[in-house]
Amino acid sequence: MKPVMTPALPGFDAEFRDLDHYIRAITDRIWEGRRIDDIRRYYSAGCAVESPASVSLGSQAVIAGTLATLAAFPDRRLLAEDVIVSGDAIGGYLSSHRIFSPMTHAGPGAFGPPTGRPVFARTVADCVCIDNRIVHEWLVRDQAAIARQIGLHERDLAQRWLDERGGWHKPSMPAAPAPYRSFIDGDPLAQAYADAYQQRWLGGRTQAQPQALDALLADAVICALPGGEMACGRAAVAGFWAGLLQALQPQSWQVEHLVANHRPGRATAVAMRWRAQATHAGDGRYGPASGRTVEVLGISHAEFEAGRLLREWLLIDDVATWMQVLQARG
Repeated sequence: MKPVMTPALPGFDAEFRDLDHYIRAITDRIWEGRRIDDIRRYYSAGCAVESPASVSLGSQAVIAGTLATLAAFPDRRLLAEDVIVSGDAIGGYLSSHRIFSPMTHAGPGAFGPPTGRPVFARTVADCVCIDNRIVHEWLVRDQAAIARQIGLHERDLAQRWLDERGGWHKPSMPAAPAPYRSFIDGDPLAQAYADAYQQRWLGGRTQAQPQALDALLADAVICALPGGEMACGRAAVAGFWAGLLQALQPQSWQVEHLVANHRPGRATAVAMRWRAQATHAGDGRYGPASGRTVEVLGISHAEFEAGRLLREWLLIDDVATWMQVLQARG
């Protein structure tokens, strides 16, 4: 009698070795292979997708968004930089998938008439995966990087989208379906990273352990920032945060997902999805202070070696923030 083999990924097709393999394979089929109909196979009919500026419901909305993106950027590719995984068959899996996309702005669409310019931008998609399907997703794309590379200021793109949509309208994101439970890793390195972010946003109002973000940074830290920018070294990273928090006075900050993946022979990878409420109370990054309350949905990936943060990818959507700021003035 043959022994019963436990599937590597319970509830998923036997071809998938693990969650990393599943996400890379289906992304390759849908995007690189242009098998758009596979979205119906790998997304649930009721899948909700939240971005910083929108919430959509259903796999048909995912198909429509994919086709619209391909109309504007026909050669767009989704190249996986990393997949940081968490969860299990009992509480649901989550993949935090960092993607680098080279593309050409060759068609009309949300970014206006085609410019023919090459574009490079990052996206992180946090996908809840249950029974061979993506059933819930949070997605943050660096829209400001796209805007800048086609010759627009992110403020002007934000105003265009506000005009087209009739203002800022973002419905509430429904809860993820059972049995999914948000994963908050107790790993000390992951907790130190989250505590450092909380202190960065909330300063003295947090009860977190006194672990400043600066203390985690390696001297040669490299950080990918919104707008396609890069910060190299502690001073440059501190300068970015000083500018952001000069413009946005934090009201609250919370971590929604946190996991560390320890990989033998490689850097430890940490993924964190977080959400902040802040008042646009200072001049600078988002223009003259408007007094508007804005929400910032962010996803951060980091790599640690010897306990120090050596590389970081900070994904927030500056176009969505500008939309909230400009809505107040309108």
